[in-house]
Amino acid sequence: MNITIMVAEDDPNISEVVSEYLKAAGFIVISVSDGKKAAEIIENGSAIDLYILDIMLPGPTGLELLGMIRDYRGDAPVIMLTALSDEHTQLHSFNKKADDFVTKPFSPKVLVKRVEALLHRCGKLRRTLEFGSVTIDIDNYEAYEDGNKVELTLKELEILKALIDRRNRVLSRQQLMDIVWGNDYFGDERTVDAHIKNLRKKFNREIIRTVKGVGYRIMEEDS
Repeated sequence: MNITIMVAEDDPNISEVVSEYLKAAGFIVISVSDGKKAAEIIENGSAIDLYILDIMLPGPTGLELLGMIRDYRGDAPVIMLTALSDEHTQLHSFNKKADDFVTKPFSPKVLVKRVEALLHRCGKLRRTLEFGSVTIDIDNYEAYEDGNKVELTLKELEILKALIDRRNRVLSRQQLMDIVWGNDYFGDERTVDAHIKNLRKKFNREIIRTVKGVGYRIMEEDS
């Protein structure tokens, strides 16, 4: 995940905690402690995917920086941080087109979730499902092996997703049919076998194991 977030916060403790939680979630973080440095980054056109701005920054305030972001970066997502919880401050932030508003004190875990939700809405953060060398891009219905796209049909992708979602279980053919085709489907269970066979052909590694007399399970790569 190559998503960069700028945290503009003059309280070193808050800045450190927020930055560490964001890094732990897989984000690249640029941390600044004053509005002047933040303004330079905005004006220079640095590739920032989301901004977290303290309203009471020294130098240009967070609200002034928000205006600059709208001028220079258009609709880039912005979350405002502040100890001011009054209605006027919040309305002023939203009138300047802030995307979210978080009052101090706050939970850094919840802030990360707000960041992720906002990035999802903006299309910058895709939901993925990973297992070993295989990644499924859930939002775009795409599968990858070692970062290389694997062309799958919708049913093949749904079977693969079902197996990865239930990686600690063996799924029978009937269970896969119920999950992928629906409980109302009364087709032949051999349909599942045919799709599994095609799935195996499309991956370089053997990723699906047949459990004789039971069904299928996703296979650990070191098995």
